[in-house]
Amino acid sequence: MSAAAIDPKSLPVPRVTVNPWLIAIVVALASFMEVLDTTIANVALPYIAGGMGVSEDEASWVVTSYLVSNAIILTASSFLAKMLGRKTFFLICLGIFTVSSILCGFAPNLNALLLFRILQGLGGGGMVPVAQSILADAFPPAKRGQAFAVFGIAVVVAPVVGPTLGGWLSDNLSWHWCFLINAPVGAFAIALIAAVLQEPARPKDQKQDNSFDFIGFALVATFLGALEVTLDRGLEDDWFGSSFIIASAAIRAIAFVLMIPWEMTRRNPMIDLRMVATRQFGASFLVMLATGAILLATTQFLPQLVQQDFGYTATWAGLVLSPGGVVTMVMMFAVGRLAARVQPKYLIIAGALVIAASMYSMTNVYGDLGFWYMARSRMLIGVGLPLIFIPIMAASYDGIPAGKTDQASALINAARNTGGSIGVSLVSNVLTHREQFHQSRLVEQVTPSSPQYQDTMHRMTDFFIAQGSSLLQAQQQAVQWIGQQVQTQASFLSYMDAFWVLMLIALSAIPLALTLRNIKLGGPAPAGH
Repeated sequence: MSAAAIDPKSLPVPRVTVNPWLIAIVVALASFMEVLDTTIANVALPYIAGGMGVSEDEASWVVTSYLVSNAIILTASSFLAKMLGRKTFFLICLGIFTVSSILCGFAPNLNALLLFRILQGLGGGGMVPVAQSILADAFPPAKRGQAFAVFGIAVVVAPVVGPTLGGWLSDNLSWHWCFLINAPVGAFAIALIAAVLQEPARPKDQKQDNSFDFIGFALVATFLGALEVTLDRGLEDDWFGSSFIIASAAIRAIAFVLMIPWEMTRRNPMIDLRMVATRQFGASFLVMLATGAILLATTQFLPQLVQQDFGYTATWAGLVLSPGGVVTMVMMFAVGRLAARVQPKYLIIAGALVIAASMYSMTNVYGDLGFWYMARSRMLIGVGLPLIFIPIMAASYDGIPAGKTDQASALINAARNTGGSIGVSLVSNVLTHREQFHQSRLVEQVTPSSPQYQDTMHRMTDFFIAQGSSLLQAQQQAVQWIGQQVQTQASFLSYMDAFWVLMLIALSAIPLALTLRNIKLGGPAPAGH
């Protein structure tokens, strides 16, 4: 038989000489570090601002710069992985990420820190899309679903761990360790990956297209970068009251308008818009957007709620999320097995309903709720997210040609990252504007001439007098207490509105899931992510 007659699909999966679970753990560990850094710096911003003598608004660029560079490199990861080889590209990205993490920890000023965070985002953003392809090469088809569950733990649990770990490190050591902690883990991962990974074998007659769509990359990178900047900085800069946000939105719109016709007419586009326009992949893309929004929004704002309105410390706020993280890890393995027997669309619907139920329970938030009420809500999310995350990966690659799985991987990761930014931005705006709305309405009811106000004022004045205050001081303290109660109630009501919005986002996944077609169960798992 001639070489030309050999079907590449019939070639066996390359065997490795090491335990593939070691590869799964090491690759997942590297991915865990990258996703962790999307949230670990959030709680350290006040420490960074204080240590470098800048405002918290300026320090918030530490988060924005990472997200922007992360989004930009995602679109080029498919081409670079093919050109350099998955192992080589993964090692380069991991090396850049580790070295830049060390540089971030020793940055002398904010400008240097932002530069190193950009490098860190470029290295990390290129790592995650090829990680699952590496797992697909290491595992036989029958066990790939379980391997992807290990990878899913890294992607879903890392944002939960980030705020807790970042807060603990900042409180007990310093903010520098939020970045320096990556150094030993990264060095360990580099050594193991270099030792145990092998490049997948390519048929000799397989032709590789090394053409790079530079213009498409520039347009896609500009669009995603400007979108991340707009979403992350919009609220702080007063949205379209800021000339900077207007300019960013204009650049984003121009890049998007030019991107569509350019990418639609390329033979080898940077992103295949026809793929996004298909029923199967397009619905999967939108579901992943919603999943990213719920994952990051709940991770960021549930700890904020308990710290702001319940008086939790940063450590206890992180512990609220911890039981949900444990549930997520257990569910990942359970869903990994279940996905081989149940169609993805039914699992996604179940997951969306569970998450919606969790968000609905939080729409009844009030001041007497205890720790375990909050923790149970997060545990419900921990049940629902794996029911969406793993099935959507299987559904998204159904019908995708083998040569485009890496590009599909980059798009799905871009959907998760962008969805997270959209969710955080959306909830931030709901909280800000709805708190102002509720406070103005509550203040209308707090009139000094009303009997209820006079009775409350009298009771609180007596209370503060009993605490040792003079009559004048007690009256002032009573007025302050009433104002604080109004503000607290306005905050509770705004969080209720935010959880209603997140519940609707979760429910939006149901009609999208119903549009997915049935896939062949028990077959080989997709080779890209």
